[in-house]
Amino acid sequence: MKSLHLNMYKKINYITAVLVLLASISVNAQVTTQSPYSKYGIGNLKGVLLPQFRAMGGISTAVNKPTGYNNINIQNPASYAGITSTTIDVGVAGTFTNLKKDGASENSFNGTLSHLALAFPVNQHSAVSFGILPYSELGYNFSNRQTVTGTPGNPSTSDVNNVYSGEGGLSKAYIGYGYRFGDHFRIGANMEYLFGNLIENRGVEFVNDPGAFATRLQNKNSIGGISFSYGAQYDVRLTSKMLLTFGYSGSSASTINSTRTFMASKYLYDGNTGEGNVTVETVDSIGSGKSNLKLPLIHNFGIALQKDNKWLIGADFRTGKWSSYAINGVNQGLQNSQGVSVGGQITPDITSINSYFKRVDYRLGFSYDKTYINISDQDVKQMAISFGLGLPLANSQTRGTFYKMNFTTELGRRGTMQSGTLQENYISVHLGFTLNDTWFKRFKFD
Repeated sequence: MKSLHLNMYKKINYITAVLVLLASISVNAQVTTQSPYSKYGIGNLKGVLLPQFRAMGGISTAVNKPTGYNNINIQNPASYAGITSTTIDVGVAGTFTNLKKDGASENSFNGTLSHLALAFPVNQHSAVSFGILPYSELGYNFSNRQTVTGTPGNPSTSDVNNVYSGEGGLSKAYIGYGYRFGDHFRIGANMEYLFGNLIENRGVEFVNDPGAFATRLQNKNSIGGISFSYGAQYDVRLTSKMLLTFGYSGSSASTINSTRTFMASKYLYDGNTGEGNVTVETVDSIGSGKSNLKLPLIHNFGIALQKDNKWLIGADFRTGKWSSYAINGVNQGLQNSQGVSVGGQITPDITSINSYFKRVDYRLGFSYDKTYINISDQDVKQMAISFGLGLPLANSQTRGTFYKMNFTTELGRRGTMQSGTLQENYISVHLGFTLNDTWFKRFKFD
């Protein structure tokens, strides 16, 4: 008993240290993306996929447990019911972005903590999970120059920069529960808290008049509210080792509270250096404007076929009613989204002793989406190829402890070069660590 208490004390201290470290990094790091497309809606959606699912193109709705170890599948909370040991998953992500338009090109890189998720069984039929991860990212900075003609009495012209920028994003904290009925049917639900700030600026700078003040209008939306997601999975045992799974998950249409703040300011602009960030005077500021965001109804449908501890293939289809997205009752002009993912993984020999690489999970996938953005009557589409590895680390057979490192790379494109629109190419790298352990279990020997 003393040994059990000592081990539990060490594990609690370990979790506390990790949480404190992650919280301190989150507070001190400013995380943004560099994507003009994030200007629309609530930014670029990040999804709720951990690296092991992203590597398979994002299939997850019908995925429960491809191999013997436990995964946390936030996309479908029904999968929690299959979790049989305490599971922790934590990860980081980085994205290289290349923007192209009208012959011009620009590169950027951004990195962030990607997720922290925990799950543990409640009994033989159910489990609970909770964690935090990004939901959307907002980050852009671009301008266009135009020539303004004076009055008839003063026909001189002046060059003006119209500057647009944004930063921030939303995070999602969740707690969910999954329950299994019999051997084939699982259901589950998540209660989620969305929170964060969406900050957008619009400015005017007079290029040829160094004595003129530039102006900036800032719209800050501070968001915090509760939403719900849910899911179900049904297994059909084809043979003793072959399993076919059907899945559904969705997010309810939710109204999220927010507080809007408007601020108008003047600042100095240096036409020689192009810099102008020193605010001289705040002209006007209006705060505490209560508002709300109406988020859409989202559906995910999936199917997966697997040979236990050997391979898995599957497909997902998703749709979102983003045409109903509104701020304070005002429709934001988005369109409904649709997408599909296909992918899978193979593990050559999970029991191999002589070859480490036969115990590795090899993953590959493809995704295609018609996003909620439409510019000049053209749909902005996104596609990506993904691949990754699930690398088993040291484990303890006597205590049932298992570790795995999941590495994923996504090669994607958003938009096209047609009709002068923007093409965004990106390479995203995801790294996650998964721990399975039999906590809260009394061992006779230690």
